[in-house]
Amino acid sequence: MQRLTGKVAVVTGSSSGIGKAIALRFGEEGAKVVVTARRKTLCEETAKEICRNGGEAFVIQADVSHETQVDMLYDKAWQQYGRLDIAVHNAGIFGGRRIAETTAAAFDEVMNVNLRGTFFCCRAAFKHMKAQGGGVIINMSSVAGVQAWTGTGIYSASKHGVMALTKALADEGRTFNIKVSAICPGGVADELVDSTPEKILNSEKISPFDIAETAIYLCTLGKFAVVPEVVVNRLGADW
Repeated sequence: MQRLTGKVAVVTGSSSGIGKAIALRFGEEGAKVVVTARRKTLCEETAKEICRNGGEAFVIQADVSHETQVDMLYDKAWQQYGRLDIAVHNAGIFGGRRIAETTAAAFDEVMNVNLRGTFFCCRAAFKHMKAQGGGVIINMSSVAGVQAWTGTGIYSASKHGVMALTKALADEGRTFNIKVSAICPGGVADELVDSTPEKILNSEKISPFDIAETAIYLCTLGKFAVVPEVVVNRLGADW
């Protein structure tokens, strides 16, 4: 039996990489997938692949760094399907150098997408799930969200912020049967999402489809399970 049959899932940043892998696997597991990102043409390619594999997909172009576009995204998804069971907030960018060399413009760009974008998405998804009586929100953080190294300053800061949002929202969501978690991947072969499994394996990075399996795991936990974060590294997954 497909594990997500009848569920409606929004996956941001699903035009490529990790987001595309999650959208494809959700479709295979029976979910109706709202594919969304800034690049509409690539979103449409993801949606076509979901449909070729027997799933259902709906494309909405949106930039998560814009509050009005995020609200539009979730309102349209609700209008299309009448419910929202899963929201995966994957859209993000890497940026910055050593902190002393990082410009204010670079700082703002990373924060606007990674942190503000996740906040906008969490707020919109939570509103619909609260009205519905429950749901699952998964935020994509990073090992850089729990650690930091030279050259990762503003990216790490944005992902640490995602972790704080996730933990606070998880606490707020318990009353409304909304489960909120974060996935913290290490190095992922996201550029190889359309390659063969052999190429992904030979890259010695985490497969984006392993991240997708982690997302499915979080979506199918029991009602009272609480897993605030999942760290996935090159050696496997630490639950």
